[in-house]
Amino acid sequence: MKSSSPQAPHSPLILELKAEHVAILKALDGVKREIIGGQGGKVMLAARVLLLAHLKKEDDQLYGVLQAKARDDANLARTLTVFAADMQEISGFAIAFFGKIGRQGGGADAAQDFGKLFGMLGNRIRREEIILYPAYDLAVQKRPPSRVPTDRIPTRPG
Repeated sequence: MKSSSPQAPHSPLILELKAEHVAILKALDGVKREIIGGQGGKVMLAARVLLLAHLKKEDDQLYGVLQAKARDDANLARTLTVFAADMQEISGFAIAFFGKIGRQGGGADAAQDFGKLFGMLGNRIRREEIILYPAYDLAVQKRPPSRVPTDRIPTRPG
């Protein structure tokens, strides 16, 4: 389904990252089934690898561009600071979760912790797609975008 907003098309990197978000959420759904079944295993390992590869790609290709742009944009700089603090919290929780599952397997505590991790990641993904990804697309455009496309400005008769 296409958005009706007057945004420019997404860059190839953003299209890739959004597709990875879908794959990560699907993999995490598989992890949920493993945990509920009292297992931990291949699906969890695959989800962890997928998530880590995605985070590395964002670090290597997305955040460098945004940090360079933030040197001239105080609002973006503040946004990146908030996102960095948020990621530290999520990363710490995810590392602890995957470590605990690796040692102890599934169970009620694991299911509760997974629910929290899934919620944290889902919220993060939504915020990235709403806030950071459009900022990246603007940063890599060749010319500065206008806030309101001129072909959409209503004209007054007479």
